[in-house]
Amino acid sequence: MNILITGIHGFVGSNLVSALKNQHTIYGLDIVSPQKNGVNNTFGWDELGKIPPVEIIIHLAGKAHDIKKQADSQVYFDINTGLTQKIYDWFLASEAKKFIFFSTVKAAADSIEEGEVLTEEIIPNPKGPYGESKLAAEIYILKHVSADKLVYILRPCMIYGSGNKGNLNLLYKIQQKGLPWPLGAFENKRSFCSVDNILFVVQQLIDQNIESGVYQVADDEALSTNELITLMASSHNREARIWKIPVKLVTIIARIGDLFHLPLNSDRLKKLTESYVVSNQKIKSSIGVKQMPESAVKGLTKTFNLFGT
Repeated sequence: MNILITGIHGFVGSNLVSALKNQHTIYGLDIVSPQKNGVNNTFGWDELGKIPPVEIIIHLAGKAHDIKKQADSQVYFDINTGLTQKIYDWFLASEAKKFIFFSTVKAAADSIEEGEVLTEEIIPNPKGPYGESKLAAEIYILKHVSADKLVYILRPCMIYGSGNKGNLNLLYKIQQKGLPWPLGAFENKRSFCSVDNILFVVQQLIDQNIESGVYQVADDEALSTNELITLMASSHNREARIWKIPVKLVTIIARIGDLFHLPLNSDRLKKLTESYVVSNQKIKSSIGVKQMPESAVKGLTKTFNLFGT
């Protein structure tokens, strides 16, 4: 089939091209358009009229979460909402039959209560322009669903894998310096998503005609930060250095950080130690599998091995 991928030069886009190029004809849509192995042609956003007929559109293009909070809020809505509306309108007017939109779990909730598991049934309540702009895009799509087309809104949690340059990479670099992890006394569980599991889900959506809707994507297992640190160390035959400083003491230090604008403050402590467990049961049931092809431990270990090369 002919498949159009927006944001084709990004992390997930590059992995999708590698996975699909031998079976399909791939076209790209991006803000830059250099030649890419496996891509027939890449178009700019002002060249929609030049794109040949395609059967499937995979919309990845967007502005990622700005951890440093330096981006203007409107930029998120211009890109995450505006570009989605633009390409979705083009899809509705085209001959394409499937639209796969990559949203985020942050469109549903920025945080969840300890012990709870995030499902698609939650009433979305995002905090901040990243999640809010993605939710606005979702709402636009759901208000303009066509009966003769299939539309999938995917909400992945943190994606990792080959070519990833996100938070896991930063944490890995800190660990490689031999610095101890001082927050070992905090018990948490977080969901992650292997890019290989992402590729598997997209392949199933291409091959099957499952029901349109919103689907979360995550690995089957949630891991603690302590388990991540241990995997990082063991992937290079090192012993993990985890310090279990009392929670009360760390909390006091973070409150001092609030007052004196130190690197460790209450907000950062929460982000480092909170739990965020995501259910993937709906997507697995819909595509007819009992488990994702790659486990979190296997996928993360493989990724950490790549970080070290």
